[in-house]
Amino acid sequence: MPDLIITDAAVLFPDGTVRGGRTIEIKDGIIQSVREAKESDRELPAKEHISGRGKLVMPGLADCHMHTGQQLLKGKVLDALPMIWTRIMLPFESTLTDEKMELSASLAALEMIRSGTTAFVDAGSYHMEAAADVYVRSGLRGLLSASTMDEKGLPESIAQNADEALAQTDRLYDAYNGKGNLKVAYSLRSLISCSDELNRKVSERAKERGAKLQAHMNEYAGEVNFFLTNKQMRPFEYLDSIGALDGDFIAAHCLLLSEHEKELLAEREVKVCHCPFSNCGKGAPDTPSLQARGICVGLGTDGAAHGGLSLWNEMKIFRSVMNVEYGSRLNEPAVMPAREILRMATENGYRLMGEDGGVIAPGKQADLITIHLMQPHLYPTGNLVNTLLECVTAGDVCDNIVNGKILMRDREVLTLDEEKIMKEAAEL
Repeated sequence: MPDLIITDAAVLFPDGTVRGGRTIEIKDGIIQSVREAKESDRELPAKEHISGRGKLVMPGLADCHMHTGQQLLKGKVLDALPMIWTRIMLPFESTLTDEKMELSASLAALEMIRSGTTAFVDAGSYHMEAAADVYVRSGLRGLLSASTMDEKGLPESIAQNADEALAQTDRLYDAYNGKGNLKVAYSLRSLISCSDELNRKVSERAKERGAKLQAHMNEYAGEVNFFLTNKQMRPFEYLDSIGALDGDFIAAHCLLLSEHEKELLAEREVKVCHCPFSNCGKGAPDTPSLQARGICVGLGTDGAAHGGLSLWNEMKIFRSVMNVEYGSRLNEPAVMPAREILRMATENGYRLMGEDGGVIAPGKQADLITIHLMQPHLYPTGNLVNTLLECVTAGDVCDNIVNGKILMRDREVLTLDEEKIMKEAAEL
């Protein structure tokens, strides 16, 4: 008997087509079948049923770069003078407690579930055990890290040497890797805030454990210039020289890449994540060039401090950035088609995380969402894929399902106490 049956729904298939009148059967967290619907499907035995009438079933969204530790900084960063990292974000994160992190993760999980995100990559902060406990309860699929730096002069509450910084992630990995729908990755928070010793030790430990390794990369000119001045190499060339780059390396941002660095990314099968709203203040990534080299590129929000956790917003912004930077110059309006951007936010994101999901097909992880189509701003449409990108917002997501479990049904979050969390947020 299936755990869940979704009946009479439109489905977004891996080839980008949408076909109506479909039934989806799910068991043990895996999609068992996607077939033409029958009237009798509503009576089939299953632990749970969802009616797909007037809905689109599509893969859940994967936020490939977010910051749980910055959830309470919403509204504090926009229009602020540089450098927000050293003046606002780092000082704030140094004041985090278990209680603040628990609330941050609760709010982030609610925001992601309600906006259709089913999987996420946290870039790492402090008190991550408190966040991990929340994410286990939420049911979301997550890849977590602890903030890893040993730079001199950090606030006393987060100051660490190389061994202490590495041990912080070891503890998180031992306690939470494989717990619920969570995995743990190693991280280098910022290369210019990490010693050569830490860079090597973290890279080696990630390889020992077969874990992902993630870092903020080539986001600022000062970061690139630091390596050119001190190492006579660019950041990715430096990481390659110490053997850090491989198919398990996740590189966030990647705005300032040389041609040689792009070739390194392709040769080492490094995965890349762009964060459009956040990146707009620094530059536009050369995504067409990365895709031409076969590099897997996902999308991220960069956390709530950078405009919230809605990947629907990020997709719209990304389309606009690509058109302004490349499409208008080439007179090519489809330089980054809607279908490709949706793939980046779903299938590519799951591939980046090392998960077998992001598409609606038998044998794949049952991480999916439904969109309420019968609304004036969505219906009718001459091309539903285009309308998904152009018009859908977080509020159009009806149901959120991860690993076959319903996290949200008809806009009601089932795994977290939203009223309690919002009360705590108001008190804070």
